[in-house]
Amino acid sequence: MSAFWDFPADAFEAGTTFWLEVTDANLSEPRGVNNEFAALTPREGHSCLWVQRLQSGEGGNHLDLHADDVAAEAARAESLGAGVVRKGEGLIALRSPGGFPFCIVAYDGETAIPAPVTWPGGQRSIADQICIDIPAQVYGSERDFWVAFSGRRPRPSDSPEFERLERPPGMPLEILLQRRDEAEFDDPVSAHIDLATSDLEAETLRHSELGAVPIERFEHWQVLHDPTGLEYCITDRAPRPVA
Repeated sequence: MSAFWDFPADAFEAGTTFWLEVTDANLSEPRGVNNEFAALTPREGHSCLWVQRLQSGEGGNHLDLHADDVAAEAARAESLGAGVVRKGEGLIALRSPGGFPFCIVAYDGETAIPAPVTWPGGQRSIADQICIDIPAQVYGSERDFWVAFSGRRPRPSDSPEFERLERPPGMPLEILLQRRDEAEFDDPVSAHIDLATSDLEAETLRHSELGAVPIERFEHWQVLHDPTGLEYCITDRAPRPVA
């Protein structure tokens, strides 16, 4: 699995610089037909976070799922209600039944999960979760799609609007499903990235000093906007890789 930040061209540099600093990563050589993709390369482990420069459209986040048979997995996604958007070399772009963009890409032997980073303030953190934000009116069908397609068992949360999909050993990213009761009727399914940290206050301060804007504080997480305006959260989940 890989999670992407998708930036409009005029926001790509600012967004990429911010997330490199947040994750203590290096930027890979660009890839893609238009050099639009690059990986955030961690100091330990294989890359599971990427940035993309959009040629058009608004920014957001999307998910890549790595498979040894791209065509077969795309066909399975279609059988569960997804729709193919385009086909490229080594990848097939799709949308979930609720309109969330994701890709099936060729598996390249990635096995090593990135490690959390320890910061000068003493706290540890890691970007390790994609939260799929689902309008309430399509929550049931979208949830059923991701449970079936991912093969991950759902686990209820203490908060009724959240449901977590079980993270198998060896996977770098959690999948959290959020029911958005306040969403408009025609809002599509979207997503945002979450970080886990050992000190929510210290990590929020660090992000603010890097240019993030705190938006709203909850008991166990802080909502922020990155310098390009993309929403994300810092949570007080334990920052640990799963072996």
